[in-house]
Amino acid sequence: MCASGPRHSPIQAELLGLPRYSCKQCKHSFHNRSDLTQHVHAKHPCFWTSSRPTNHQDVSDLHTEEDEEPPADPYHSVPGSDTEVDNGVQPAFIGPGNNSFCNYHPGLTGQPCNANSDFLPNGTRPEPHQPKPPDDWSPYSSRLEFELADFIYTCSQISAANLNTLLELWAASLVEAGGKPMFGSYKEMYQMIDNTRIGDVKWQSFTVKYTGDVVANPAPWMHDEYDVWFRDPHEVVQNMLANPEFANNVDLQPFREYNTTDSTRQWQDFMSGDWAWRQADIIAQDQDCLGSTFVPIILGSDKTTVSVATGQNDYYPLYLSIRNVHNNICRAHHNGVVLIAFLAMPKTTRQYASKDKFHRFWHQLFHSSLGHILKTLKPGMAKPEVTPFRDGHYRHIIYGLGPYIADYEEQALLTCIVRNWCPRCLAYRNNLDDDDALHRCRNHAEMLIAEFALDALWNEYGIVGELVPFTNDFIRADIYELIAPNILHQIIKGAFKDHLVEWVEKYLRLTHGDSHANEILDDIDRRIAAVAPFPGLRRFPQGQHFKQWTGNDSKALMKVWESSSGKF
Repeated sequence: MCASGPRHSPIQAELLGLPRYSCKQCKHSFHNRSDLTQHVHAKHPCFWTSSRPTNHQDVSDLHTEEDEEPPADPYHSVPGSDTEVDNGVQPAFIGPGNNSFCNYHPGLTGQPCNANSDFLPNGTRPEPHQPKPPDDWSPYSSRLEFELADFIYTCSQISAANLNTLLELWAASLVEAGGKPMFGSYKEMYQMIDNTRIGDVKWQSFTVKYTGDVVANPAPWMHDEYDVWFRDPHEVVQNMLANPEFANNVDLQPFREYNTTDSTRQWQDFMSGDWAWRQADIIAQDQDCLGSTFVPIILGSDKTTVSVATGQNDYYPLYLSIRNVHNNICRAHHNGVVLIAFLAMPKTTRQYASKDKFHRFWHQLFHSSLGHILKTLKPGMAKPEVTPFRDGHYRHIIYGLGPYIADYEEQALLTCIVRNWCPRCLAYRNNLDDDDALHRCRNHAEMLIAEFALDALWNEYGIVGELVPFTNDFIRADIYELIAPNILHQIIKGAFKDHLVEWVEKYLRLTHGDSHANEILDDIDRRIAAVAPFPGLRRFPQGQHFKQWTGNDSKALMKVWESSSGKF
């Protein structure tokens, strides 16, 4: 409800029962601020400029106080009010039919800069790309050295032992002339190939072993060494930011998107969420970070069995993504998600496999390995660094650890909690539906560890006090906040197969007994198999009675399962 008329003071309006809030653009008046806000969003949307605040001014200086009361959202400007920033940018709409508009974070604006870190005015064209000189064969010293390595490695594919023999004979033939071969050994040539900048980031490795107290008759795993293979995540992220395949599918700053018809908030890509905005608020408190681009690092891991037939080949891959990239790019596998490591999986004899000490070592090895792999990102989390982007510009980059995607087993390992406890809140494991349970946080967990004994932490709070999460080595990182559900295991397969389908089967067996329950389950299978072909529906000739369910199986079966189950 709105009305037009003379403007009254807030006290007069309250005494007279008149509308208190007035739109300065069209003079409509409203009884409460929420009505005014919805009206402004729909009729007078405001857009934040992508320009950097001048003179490193504080984010709070971008807004002035209202005479009546401050706005609920300090970054959501109301056009025509005292909080509006006159930046010369005309309001614009996005989406088909101009059905949405955005407000962008005013502190982390993704402002372009040059290679010397100097910010550039808006509209400045990127510096032209300087091609490499024709005689630059780095890291090789000459074209002949490159072609020799290329021939031996890709064409001849000679073994390392034979290559060493060839290089020794070559060196002997050059002794009289006082020369030396291009490569002293096969290791030197392989090292040169690994240093080639063209292509993917090279793989590296480090070795980890137990360094604790060794008792008499130590377990074999205490002497073993464990190799971890990884690629430098810093180089991987830089390659992703400079990837031309991403084109315009990268968000340079956090934003909030609204529908123009009813001013409802809309979420789609990661940078439109509240977490990215809150992180930008924290980062923008540092004057040196204003104008930078926030790059959240998304991680995910899950133990995988590649082949049972060839000897149970287990792998522990670690994946990385940056969520400036839009969701459709990540789903299309345009290098938006990259494998960056294979974590170690310690194994021992059955005598020691179930011992608590071995499990503690394994779990801490996991966290220590993550901390070592990600350490090259730490400097860029504290102070911005200059990085080239796919549009030819340089920008200031500030990194931050974002959500870690994992199933429940991984979540318990990451948060260092006891199994069957919640990784996000302190609800007791026998009452996970407790709505009043406090959320876990890093500061609270550290306080508990400092004050309570290990057995009390285990029994009363579900915390494994001997373990240290890898996020403790990084600023603005709270593992309890960063835990994200695994869509496959916890939503698609977890909620449907592992909960609903198994619950129905248990219900049938408890209600009707095993014999009659099997008859009902067979009837359900026949109904699923008899579903008529239809576009978008997958047929299951054997019903639901198969052991290995993939994510696609679960999603397809959900569409036909309820209608096929009928009444039990």
